[in-house]
Amino acid sequence: MAAGEGARNMTVRPVPAEERWSAAPPVPTGSLPADAGALMAYTADAEKVLADLPPKSGRDPEQRRLATEVLADQRRARAAFLRLHAERVYHVLTGGLREQLSLSELVFAAAEAFPGLTPTEAQMAAERECAQADKDGREIDQGIFFHEVLRSPEAGPHLMDALLRPTRRARSLLGEFGRTGSLELGTVRLERIGEAAHLTLCNGRFLNAEDNQLVDDLETAVDLALLDDRVKVGVLRGGKMTHPRYQGRRVFCAGINLVDLHQGRISFVDFLLRRELGYLHKLIRGVRVDDAWPRPLVEKPWVAAVDTFAIGGGMQLLFAVDHVVAAADAYFSLPAAQEGIVPGMANLRLTSLAGGRLSRQVILSGRKLWAREPEARLVCDEVVDPKLMDASVAAAVARLASPAVVPNRHMINLAEEPVDRLRAYAAEFALEQALRLYSPDVIDKVDRFSAGRSAARPGGGS
Repeated sequence: MAAGEGARNMTVRPVPAEERWSAAPPVPTGSLPADAGALMAYTADAEKVLADLPPKSGRDPEQRRLATEVLADQRRARAAFLRLHAERVYHVLTGGLREQLSLSELVFAAAEAFPGLTPTEAQMAAERECAQADKDGREIDQGIFFHEVLRSPEAGPHLMDALLRPTRRARSLLGEFGRTGSLELGTVRLERIGEAAHLTLCNGRFLNAEDNQLVDDLETAVDLALLDDRVKVGVLRGGKMTHPRYQGRRVFCAGINLVDLHQGRISFVDFLLRRELGYLHKLIRGVRVDDAWPRPLVEKPWVAAVDTFAIGGGMQLLFAVDHVVAAADAYFSLPAAQEGIVPGMANLRLTSLAGGRLSRQVILSGRKLWAREPEARLVCDEVVDPKLMDASVAAAVARLASPAVVPNRHMINLAEEPVDRLRAYAAEFALEQALRLYSPDVIDKVDRFSAGRSAARPGGGS
């Protein structure tokens, strides 16, 4: 046999992906250009390895092990880079702090300016096509980014401040709301009645469970209520349900939509992070209007009216308002620990309101608080006969419309929750929540919930 013929008959063994991967991440030098270049090259090699693997759902055990290792090594490299350069990266992305970007704008700008630092829009679009269990967890990389940016003593306050600005959607609708006094925003109905803006949650088929759209609609409604000069007080209340179990009854909120979480439709940035640093923060601090005087933040008092129950994110919302009216048959709960995730800012705010011991019972052990219990008075102000809810809300609005309320609530909020305290918590929350979203126990729980209860009670959770 001729040498050439033997060569033609040989089978060339492809080099296994694991033999093409070096797990040694680059060591930052302190030079932003050099370190950014090294990170880009390192993550590009890692992405080539991942691209050679099947999608997560089709990987064998060895392929899953390799993917886990490659993803973890990239995250170590990104975290090391950001620990050294987060502030300078943020300066680049915001034009030297001259631009105010939303969370999604910022994280995608980072992907363009510093390739490999955060997931691209294309990568995130591909992840959104997958169920939660079948994603590679690229939102963890977004959590790493925001963890370090929020920790920065310069970038963190600038970002927190930027997120208090009204959304583009709210600015575009302000004229219409001013003329008509009412808007249908999808899952929220906004109405100006006298001196109050009534924000009614109308995601009735899902018991007002929270999803990406509800977060966007609520922030829009909060912005509009704060920007309208005729509004003195905001009111948050659940609408009447179309769900068979609660047909015709008002329900405040059933928490995160766990079916959506199972199906991969809950966004870390546009839901879990945005709700905390967007409309919930605006309920406390107000909305930023640069030409407002004497302060650039326009604040107003808020009333929450709880019919039936406030679960998870619904209960969290109560911690950000000034007065809570609850029906005597209502209850409150934070089942996040049972589901495996972190209940937003509840670990910060409930401890301030109710102390550490009761907070541990509610958050860690899943204790349900009934409105009639004495301990419930630590999270609500009035407990009334369900037939008296409308009158009690109207009376609360009349009290809080007093001109002296706004400056006094401003000083209370400064004392109770300084912005830097919230920022430090938010930085840790960004990383912890992103990690929890992709933890095996959370994936297992939401899978079982979706299989067993999607027909019985959609939504419901923390």
